[in-house]
Amino acid sequence: MLNDAYREARALGIELAGVLVTAEGSFEPETWASSGIGYRVEVDSSAGSDDIDRLLAVVDEVAEVPKALRAGASVTHVR
Repeated sequence: MLNDAYREARALGIELAGVLVTAEGSFEPETWASSGIGYRVEVDSSAGSDDIDRLLAVVDEVAEVPKALRAGASVTHVR
């Protein structure tokens, strides 16, 4: 997400002084099923809030890790 934010900001003409990405998630205690993952992107920029909102929308759409997690994954034991 971090690299995506810088790449997309450059493409949109938005200057960034810094970006901080944090994520959190948890599991259902009875089943160990994921209850979901949430992430936050904090942007240090002199750009207006509309530009930052547009940037974050684009990043959410193109970032590889959230895209892969949303698609799901099979898990198999390999011998």
